[in-house]
Amino acid sequence: MGKKENKNNRFGLVGRNISYSFSKGYFTEKFSVLGLDDYTYENFDLEKIEDFSSLITNNPNIKGVNVTIPYKEAVLPYLSEIHPKAAQIGAVNTIKLHKDQRIGFNTDVYGFRKAIEQFLKPHHKKALILGTGGASKAVAFVFDELNLPFQFVSRNPKANQLNYSDLDHRNMKEYTVLVNCTPLGTFPKVEDRPSIPYQSIGDNHLLFDLIYNPPKTSFLIEGESRGATISNGLRMLQLQAEKAWEIWNT
Repeated sequence: MGKKENKNNRFGLVGRNISYSFSKGYFTEKFSVLGLDDYTYENFDLEKIEDFSSLITNNPNIKGVNVTIPYKEAVLPYLSEIHPKAAQIGAVNTIKLHKDQRIGFNTDVYGFRKAIEQFLKPHHKKALILGTGGASKAVAFVFDELNLPFQFVSRNPKANQLNYSDLDHRNMKEYTVLVNCTPLGTFPKVEDRPSIPYQSIGDNHLLFDLIYNPPKTSFLIEGESRGATISNGLRMLQLQAEKAWEIWNT
């Protein structure tokens, strides 16, 4: 086995503080199963997004990358082309590198829709999206596709968004789908969770957490203890990873 930099087909994850990453383990195992000895998947931990261009320019054998927190929106100016759906969403999580082209896609939409659809029931009529980062935009896009009305909840709300302090028993009963798009609860800070009135959650609620480590976050544990249906983000990640692999190979 040669050194990583000698591999002809390099892929990786661009983000900050990403040693916990799902993607590296997933693709490393995938390459092994497929017998792709000349392929590698690495974590490209960037202190600032301005380092992205030099990473790509200095490593022409990088064929594709995924993008995670906090760069799904910040990476847009560094791309030569953005797929129409990703442009509409305003966030990119997959980049195909071909010759001098840097083409941005969003596979979070595909992964989230496939992952949450199986849990949605007729009484799930409205949703709260907790957090307003890049991943939340993909979630909102899916809810638009599904004609499911939603509200963003933020610590620093913009116009037409809710503050966490706005949440009460009345609107918690109205909004029966809750999606955590914040990093709160990610290992190792597993006690953290969004500040919502959990006592208002019941068996009509669906709680979906984009976090997968730990498999059951404090947010999900609180919901489950009150009878809610819960799901973490692992299936979504697997689905979006397979869609990214498809993009890189077409």
